[in-house]
Amino acid sequence: MHAFDIRHASLDDIDDLAPLFDAYRVFYRQTSDLVLARRFLLQRMNLRESVIFLARDADTTDALGFVQLYPGFSSVSAGRIWILNDLFVKPDARGHGIGRALMQRAREHGEATGVLRLTLSTAEDNHAAQQLYESEGWQRDGDRYYQLPISRSS
Repeated sequence: MHAFDIRHASLDDIDDLAPLFDAYRVFYRQTSDLVLARRFLLQRMNLRESVIFLARDADTTDALGFVQLYPGFSSVSAGRIWILNDLFVKPDARGHGIGRALMQRAREHGEATGVLRLTLSTAEDNHAAQQLYESEGWQRDGDRYYQLPISRSS
């Protein structure tokens, strides 16, 4: 595996993102539907309802994985949060630090945008993902939920 780059995805990336998003949905036992995946991503991006970071092979520019964040709010804390809703790395690209780098990029985005925390949920049996989250400082909040408080300098 060569080096990889992570950047904020744009509409120009949709043809590379859609197959990754479709594979992500299949992982969660959904029927493959590339048209649906593409349409969903286009809607989120056009409406600015999510932020997506895309990992690409630095040499071939092949798409390797992505993380998608949705904005949210905490009424109790009276502040903004990011929901890390989707994280996916192609099976043949796993084990090279791409998932970890995408998680770190999500954290950096949270810090840059001044949110209180990032949150996520995962399948109870997704032990590999849980191990990654915990190694990156995410705190378990129940069986499926995690949160990552963001340090805020005042």
